[in-house]
Amino acid sequence: MHYELSTLSNGLRVITDAMPDVRSVALGVWADAGTRDEHPNEAGAAHFLEHLLFKGSDEVSAQQIAESFDAVGGRSNAFTSKEQTCYWARLRDEDLPLGLDILAEMVRRPAFRQGEIDSEKHVVLEEINMNEDDPTDVAYEEFAQALWKNHALERPVLGTRSSISGMTRDDIHGFWSRRYHAGATVLAVAGRVDHAALVHQAEKHFGDWHTGDSTHQYAAATIVPRVGVRHRDTEQTHLVIGGEGLKSGDDRRFAFGLLNHVLGGGMSSRLFREIREQRGLAYAVYSFKFPYADSGGYGVYVGTTPSQVDQVLHLIGDEIKKLVADGVTAEELDRAKGHVQGSLALGEEDPNSRMIRVGRQEIGGLEHLSLDETLKRFEAITLSEVHAVAGDLLTGPQVIGATGPHDATDLEPFVA
Repeated sequence: MHYELSTLSNGLRVITDAMPDVRSVALGVWADAGTRDEHPNEAGAAHFLEHLLFKGSDEVSAQQIAESFDAVGGRSNAFTSKEQTCYWARLRDEDLPLGLDILAEMVRRPAFRQGEIDSEKHVVLEEINMNEDDPTDVAYEEFAQALWKNHALERPVLGTRSSISGMTRDDIHGFWSRRYHAGATVLAVAGRVDHAALVHQAEKHFGDWHTGDSTHQYAAATIVPRVGVRHRDTEQTHLVIGGEGLKSGDDRRFAFGLLNHVLGGGMSSRLFREIREQRGLAYAVYSFKFPYADSGGYGVYVGTTPSQVDQVLHLIGDEIKKLVADGVTAEELDRAKGHVQGSLALGEEDPNSRMIRVGRQEIGGLEHLSLDETLKRFEAITLSEVHAVAGDLLTGPQVIGATGPHDATDLEPFVA
């Protein structure tokens, strides 16, 4: 086993990935709570809560949290997704007890002081403003809302200006009390760590924490051709076109990962070569995928001059059709395998990457695979498996999210 896993009596899970030759640790407290779990009055609460927990508890202030990490050369932050929230720290191995003490205090006993809630609203609103000023972010948000309209995954992680402005202390406290508890939490550590000692410390910090309901409302997504456009007089049109991808635990994810690399995952990919290198129609063009528990997405991003949009979308469509009709070549498959395997191997040298891997797998109920096991899965993928997954996924309904000097009617022919 490349990891050790223990479960406290209250349901909190402790997972470690030991790296005895390093002198640091990456620590993550994972909450099984994301945007998809919000009630209508809580839109943006998962992310807002991420901000507020760094304001501290009745015992520890925000300044004390910052000073404690600064005093040992550590770093701490958090991130929120549609499905989980992670509070993390990077520290020397000998400072792990300090990091655990601070994160446990933040997560378990937030103060929710009204003045700090009011001031942090302005910070989150500025974050929304910052994203609104980035046309790429806007195109991605339009894509997500078009892809998952009327589904829990449609909701923006940041919330909206109106939802954040109107959010009350009771709203935020209600989300925290409902979704944050021992049974919905994973403590993940990678680096120079002793598992038994960490379990003992976890029992001290979390052992008396209550447990609760950690279920989610999962549902199949209904994808139909749709276009979402934020009309702006920009120098470039920013486009995201794609459709439904794979769920997070789907066995085809290894073949799909290789297919994604061939399509637009690097400088040797088909889209990069065709659209940027040969035709000079874009500076940035790439494909991507993101899996969730009950749905997933795949897509292609490109930024191009507005007058070139039709040509670029035709080229993207042509490359997708070729993959569906003919699959990938043996040379492309070997190159994709080498890229993915090399990237994974390099990531294994970083404690933070390994903490995120084991933490995300455990909180998401996914299979734990070692590096060698993962490399074998990729190596075993055949040309026919990649061809099959292209036919399964790339032939479904597509949607477009865009920012630029266009209306939806300009782009609808490309998803009809």
